Amino acid sequence: MREGLVKIGRAVVFLGQLFSRVRATPLQARETLRQIYYAGARSLVIIVTCGFFVGLVLTLQTYDTLTRFGAADAASTVLALSLFRELGPVLTAILFAGRAGTSITAEIGLMRATEQLDAMDLMAIDPMERIVQPRFLASLIAVPALTVIFNLMALLGGIFFAVFVMGNDVISFWGNMQASVELGRDFLHGMGKAVGFGFLAAWLAVYFGWSARATSEGVALATTQTVIATAIAVLILDFVLSAFML
Repeated sequence: MREGLVKIGRAVVFLGQLFSRVRATPLQARETLRQIYYAGARSLVIIVTCGFFVGLVLTLQTYDTLTRFGAADAASTVLALSLFRELGPVLTAILFAGRAGTSITAEIGLMRATEQLDAMDLMAIDPMERIVQPRFLASLIAVPALTVIFNLMALLGGIFFAVFVMGNDVISFWGNMQASVELGRDFLHGMGKAVGFGFLAAWLAVYFGWSARATSEGVALATTQTVIATAIAVLILDFVLSAFML
């Protein structure tokens, strides 16, 4: 218990140092945009693929369940609310941690192991500003954007199954969804979660990379810790935010 609290305290101190050294410069902006490409654009394949098949499976299971109660028309509503409120932000954050978060952790950890961060200090270059901050900001921006794409692909998957497999009318399917989903209460609340989950994913990815032991085993352990800690933290925060939002 004590060791866990110490680790949390170190992570919070690290976050304070990160915010205290934020600099808005053209170099920072260029590097942040470059990291958005590596962390966000290169994660599109897994986000698009998983989003589409999550929509397919969710619609299939929803139809199978609701048909037993004569409420199959509500399948589009269940699909949209499940995605916007819970599945979209949560699954996107976990997928991001598994794909991009581990990459960020490994990259910073390898810089620590090969003494590149120490060399930057010797050259009067702040590694926190030059290396950590762009990756943190890029992840913070990428997760909400990827959440929107995940939701869109899942909706497409649901529509594909409902229309081309079940033979439903696309206008009726979409109309029931629009009539039940509220922009502020459902979609924007989900995007608020996505921002919070993006903050967690970004923070933990750069922290575990920064604090990794300067060995190959240390870097491997840090990448594993990134996925585990992010998944647990996202699920805990999801419960807390859901309780307050509802």
